[in-house]
Amino acid sequence: MAASIREKQTAALKRMLNFNAPPLKNTTAEPVWKVLIYDRFGQDIISPLLSVKELRDMGITLHLLLHSDRDPIPDVPAIYFVMPTEENTDRICQDLRNQLYESYYLNFISAISRSKLEDIASAALAANAVNQVTKVFDQYLNFITLEDDMFILCNQNKEHISYHAINKPDIMDTDMEAIMDTIVDSLFCFFVTLGAVPIIRCPRGNAAEMVAVKLDKKLRENLRDARNSLFTGDTMGTGQFSFQRPLFVLADRNLDLATPLHHTWTYQALIHDVLDFHLNRVSVEESQGSEASPAGARPKKKNKKSYDLTGADKFWQKHKGSPFPEVAEAVQEELDTYRAQEDEVKHLKSIMGLEGEDDGAISMLSDNTAKLTSAVSSLPELLEKKRLIDLHTNVATAVLDHIKSRKLDVYFEYEEKLMSKSTLDKSLLDIISDPDAGTAEDKMRLFLIYYITSQQPPSEADLEQYKKALVDAGCGLSSLNYIKQWKAFTKMAATPANYGSSGVKPMGLFSRVMNTGSQFVMEGVKNLVLKQHNLPVTRILDNLMEIKSNPVSVLMIISQAIVFVVGGGNYIEYQNLVDYTKARQGKRVLYGCSELFNAGQFMKQLSQLGQK
Repeated sequence: MAASIREKQTAALKRMLNFNAPPLKNTTAEPVWKVLIYDRFGQDIISPLLSVKELRDMGITLHLLLHSDRDPIPDVPAIYFVMPTEENTDRICQDLRNQLYESYYLNFISAISRSKLEDIASAALAANAVNQVTKVFDQYLNFITLEDDMFILCNQNKEHISYHAINKPDIMDTDMEAIMDTIVDSLFCFFVTLGAVPIIRCPRGNAAEMVAVKLDKKLRENLRDARNSLFTGDTMGTGQFSFQRPLFVLADRNLDLATPLHHTWTYQALIHDVLDFHLNRVSVEESQGSEASPAGARPKKKNKKSYDLTGADKFWQKHKGSPFPEVAEAVQEELDTYRAQEDEVKHLKSIMGLEGEDDGAISMLSDNTAKLTSAVSSLPELLEKKRLIDLHTNVATAVLDHIKSRKLDVYFEYEEKLMSKSTLDKSLLDIISDPDAGTAEDKMRLFLIYYITSQQPPSEADLEQYKKALVDAGCGLSSLNYIKQWKAFTKMAATPANYGSSGVKPMGLFSRVMNTGSQFVMEGVKNLVLKQHNLPVTRILDNLMEIKSNPVSVLMIISQAIVFVVGGGNYIEYQNLVDYTKARQGKRVLYGCSELFNAGQFMKQLSQLGQK
């Protein structure tokens, strides 16, 4: 199987950190020690892909932000990895004047303009540092890879290309052009790194079409210039270009506003919804034990602990897309096996501590020495296992606290029924009016999904009743104002999104997790199991990949597709595409979006739009 986008971007970064030469394999030689200078954009690209240990193995002794106060280290080469902005190039010129490092390897995340390059050249001349500027490279790495099959465009300044920015009613044409150019620049970098020229498909008459037209033009211009084309010959670094062209499906967020508001039930999407989860790192507040503070004392400040959820974590890779109850069971099983192994080691140790030198002890010793040796050699593995179990126990417990305190299982099940037009077992008004069910934001999300997915909007009288209940529950109504306008507009423009016959099967109670020795007290939480169904974005892809509705694919069988959502995406959509791909052997689907938001962040954007 061809390398994933994560592997390709990681390889490009490793090449850059090796002074733009392919890293040598299996050498025992010491790496060249060097410093890495990056801006926030560079930091966000590197941090999900390379750990501090991996950077150290590649000879990076220090990694510093470009705009921090840095002391001169005159005998060390510096590798820069920054965006080609005015502010950054000014700072690089200042570094040259201050003669901070022995030599400079300048790597720009995106292509630098001729005029900025000339500014750096003039500064190097003035500082008499021309010989020290060893290499200048355009890296075309202006996107962030979070999974083997998922990428986002940016994390810094993401409000510039957000759903809110694109859909502002008073947006100027020049601003819209600038947003589209930013998105296209990143997508162009993505395809250069992927080493493939895509077949582009998009709907008409929205932001996705504007992106498609601009990207098409940029790709054609690059291919036309045979000498400098990034898609041919040696310029690809490792000859990554392949003739198998991927299908690139551009979708617009407005196609489906219900999914980003949806309460979810799979592990990764839940973590993103209820915890602080950012570029594959999750922060959890640690519980401070149950002892009460003395009367009148300040409440203890909760510690925040951060964990990286990476590709190296096998449990995460296996279960990030599983329904939460399955994850809780799996963590408990891992814990039980770990405890059994730990007990075995303890047992062996106690035997080895036998007193006296009698024959029985000696013969037992020789038997057990082999066992203990193998136990000791498996100790690092055991400790790593323990670390991961603790990590997932803490994270899953934090998620479970949210599920229980906010009745998220009730919301998830009810919303699934709304989206699949199933019969409802209780009235929407009851949930909104129930003071124990969820936060004001949970209630508003539920009502917006009802409003978006209903064939007929509620009558004025009903709407007033709902509004009153929402206001009484502490909800602001500005997001509803926006959704009302949006619904009226899309009704004129197009057919409403189809969410498929999704469905949730409530299973029996939790078998393993309900037993008394479990870490997870799941009482009162429903054991819901997901039935596979396709969300609107997945349906569009499915229609394009099936030969029947797509004349292009008669000419070439498409084995790789990239789905990209302009205006922002979420882990629910990503997971839905992953599940869709699992059922299709030999197909690869990547998911990308201009920004990754959770429901709370998306609600803020809708509220801002509703206030205008």
